[in-house]
Amino acid sequence: MQNHRTYQIKKYRNAFDLRKHLMGALIAGCLTTAASAADWSDNYVGYRYGEKFREPCCGTTDIKKDIFSFTHVSGYKYGINFFTADFLLSDSNDPAAGGGGGAQEVYAVYRHQLLLSPVTGNSLSFGPVKEIALTAGFDLNSKNDAFAPRVRKFVLGPTLKFDVPGFFDVSLLYRTERNHNGIVGKSVRFDDTYGVSLAWGIPIKAINAKFDGFLDYVGPKGKDGFGFETKAETLARVYLMFDVGKLASKPETFYAGVGYEYWNNKFGGNPRNFGKTSAPMLALEAHF
Repeated sequence: MQNHRTYQIKKYRNAFDLRKHLMGALIAGCLTTAASAADWSDNYVGYRYGEKFREPCCGTTDIKKDIFSFTHVSGYKYGINFFTADFLLSDSNDPAAGGGGGAQEVYAVYRHQLLLSPVTGNSLSFGPVKEIALTAGFDLNSKNDAFAPRVRKFVLGPTLKFDVPGFFDVSLLYRTERNHNGIVGKSVRFDDTYGVSLAWGIPIKAINAKFDGFLDYVGPKGKDGFGFETKAETLARVYLMFDVGKLASKPETFYAGVGYEYWNNKFGGNPRNFGKTSAPMLALEAHF
């Protein structure tokens, strides 16, 4: 029995590693293609750390996480590409399936904005809005905990791009989602729903800093894998990042600062079982 369990654990971990490698190869191919056609691009690696994360599996126990990320943003005549991948390492309070330390997760997000003014040849600006775009994209994840999530989200909808220093976007998105529930051993096809997404990056020149972040509000999406009705979900992540590279005559290269994550009704579940994530963070970025 023990040998069988050990085999299953190894099999699961090997599958997790394989998914990571395949996802990485697909992402690298997409980014190489996008970068070769880009008029401008920005790539950076990041690190953030917090001690107050929560997961549905773990009750109201606080979880420490080290989070490494890679982000690519690029633009061409007709649109903008955005891609980010987080590699999340939990402490033992968020255990891996079968034990052996904390869980590991990969979460990737891709969005493409098709700018409608250059596509149509007519300016679509009005009031404070400088551009209208059509946004499409996906989320993919894999995590080696007992829940074994495999998020597959697809989004589509209009985006208003406001005329501010930096950028401020507001999107209304149609969302579809599939996931996996390892506790009950089945995949879940959620009801299609709507989402409102805000994203921003505002420079604060007076203090050599920038205020970055996003907020996603997702409507209820039917029943989850346990048969319970999901609730509206809110995820917000904000950062105040200081341009420390400027001290070494390398402006807009190295950033350090603080962040905060708020997550209510994670995965559409009820927060009474594990509370809301309310996690201050330390954050670093290196652009190249």
